Amino acid sequence: MSQPQPLVSAIIPTYNRAREVTRAIDSALGQTYSNQEILVVDDGSSDGTREYLGERYADRIRCLPKPNGGVSSARNYGMKHARGELFAFLDSDDRWHPEHVAAQVEFFSAHPDYGMVLTDVQYTDTADADTWYLSRRDKIPVDGDVLRYVVRYPILTPSSAMIVRKVYDAVGGFDCSLQTAEDLDFHMRVAARFPIGVIERPLTRCTQGLEGLSALVGDAEANQVKAVERFVAAHRDVLEPRDCRAARFRAYTSSARGYVWAGDFRTVGRLFAKSMLCVTEPAQAGQLVGLGWTVMRNLASRLGRHLPGR
Repeated sequence: MSQPQPLVSAIIPTYNRAREVTRAIDSALGQTYSNQEILVVDDGSSDGTREYLGERYADRIRCLPKPNGGVSSARNYGMKHARGELFAFLDSDDRWHPEHVAAQVEFFSAHPDYGMVLTDVQYTDTADADTWYLSRRDKIPVDGDVLRYVVRYPILTPSSAMIVRKVYDAVGGFDCSLQTAEDLDFHMRVAARFPIGVIERPLTRCTQGLEGLSALVGDAEANQVKAVERFVAAHRDVLEPRDCRAARFRAYTSSARGYVWAGDFRTVGRLFAKSMLCVTEPAQAGQLVGLGWTVMRNLASRLGRHLPGR
């Protein structure tokens, strides 16, 4: 006798994107897996999102209105009201392959002790042209206890993730104090408590450049550093010192590059100095040299624009 199919709650947060979010909703409705509920969390929209979606989809979705609180608050609200055994996240500017949910449910069926499963991600531009591909195995080479890998490269892409309800019960939701990098923080907290698996298929398409919840304006670099430093400090007892330093190194250098393009060279210098203290591998020294060249080229370009006659 076949096992009953678990109910999957697809959680789609949105804000003032009544018509744009329909691509995400349609991709959720187009899944080959049938036992799911689709929750669209309207995060205080003023563009008639609830009314428009109600007319378009009727009872095929549940629209949950709430006061505006940001993407973390919206995802958490969806999980709080979800009825499923499994939670799948889908941002309003992303889409799922038709077999996305079925593949993740099948993974959990084979690995009932796991807490999260991720897929590969195909990133696209606003014209839906492929830009870059996130191969999970490049960063997470094994399934199971993957904390040492996740802390070094905590990028989550929530639309590629499915979790079991017990994860939400154990670690809570996304951190609402982080305007950005909330997904990195969540990924690390889950990895510290539960086994995580990877499906090596591009079952998630993630659009970059839209003004959806995944593109909120904020100090992404500062939040990334805050999230990683805080997590490493709280988990020194379970992380190897080398992994702690590697996690901080990546957070500092990644954030420094963001500050370069913002022209905040004082912060770049501070992060560069902190990165130097975390170097333990030859490749990291090479990355610092590359960062230094990036800073010099950017400074030269900025100075050139201000020279007389330019």
